[in-house]
Amino acid sequence: MASVTLAESAKLALNDLVAGVIEQIVTVNSMFQVLPFDGIDGNALAYNRENALGGVISADVGTDLATAGGGAAKSAATFTQVTTTLKKIIGDAEVDNLIQATRSGDGNDQEATQVASKAKSVGREYQRQLILGNTAVTSTEFNGLDVLTAVGQTITAPDTTTVVPYSFALLDQLISLVIDKDGEVDYFAVNDREIRSHMRLLRLLGGASISDVVTLPSGDNVPAYRGVPIFRNDYIPTNQDVASAVVGAANGENLQSIVFAGTLDDGSRTHGIAGITAANASGIQVVPVGESETKDETITRVRWYCGLANFSELGLAKANAIFGSATDA
Repeated sequence: MASVTLAESAKLALNDLVAGVIEQIVTVNSMFQVLPFDGIDGNALAYNRENALGGVISADVGTDLATAGGGAAKSAATFTQVTTTLKKIIGDAEVDNLIQATRSGDGNDQEATQVASKAKSVGREYQRQLILGNTAVTSTEFNGLDVLTAVGQTITAPDTTTVVPYSFALLDQLISLVIDKDGEVDYFAVNDREIRSHMRLLRLLGGASISDVVTLPSGDNVPAYRGVPIFRNDYIPTNQDVASAVVGAANGENLQSIVFAGTLDDGSRTHGIAGITAANASGIQVVPVGESETKDETITRVRWYCGLANFSELGLAKANAIFGSATDA
């Protein structure tokens, strides 16, 4: 008599199921753990930047301040008001009640798993908009670093047929542009490709240490240059054609990236960048909506009222059309 087959025996046994879900959708962003967040009342935050200082002159005894120097001594300071509006990132987790009742064993709660996935998506969408959000293109998004960087704080290729190689000199230029904290720079943000370019440059120095790192509050170490941490942020694209289509593929056509440098706000609302969120509903909110009216389903809403403020334009700089070596692409 033939012995029982593997397929037949499987009908009488259950496979061991590992509790939880192994993450396969991962984008590295070490910068996110140090980004400060500020809770605000209302749906927008307004702040004033200096536009022009009040005028002064050098004067002799008895000088008529109303007329001397074209009246410069009487001119008042002017300001530019900037408004940052909260946006909404939201999604519903809907789970059939029959599935929840009968398929939530073995440590995997169906509803909890779907809610956790929605929360992860909300966080990932914030991180994408942190870099590439553009209100002018999509009104429901907030402006990210790429849009918030002022023209005068941007290093661009000298012409439309040139890309900018990743280099220490480039990082030095960016450091020179970030001056809102008296020249103190809190971060660089680059894609992993530029991290590899950075390590390659260090190796080419010969005898130079590649152990220049900064330890984050979490205990993680990240590479550093001149004491400034270099955060890997893979939401920064490497497929941009910032220069022009006439750039040859060998020179980096459609393989260009962005390098950011800047400061983080210290709570004074005067420096660099800070995430903003609703003070009375801070962070990602998980709200039970209840039973669907038309289906036998339970709905849980996951949302975040959030945005990004760049308080000082002098606290954010970027270099466009960046291209690492062919070995780093």
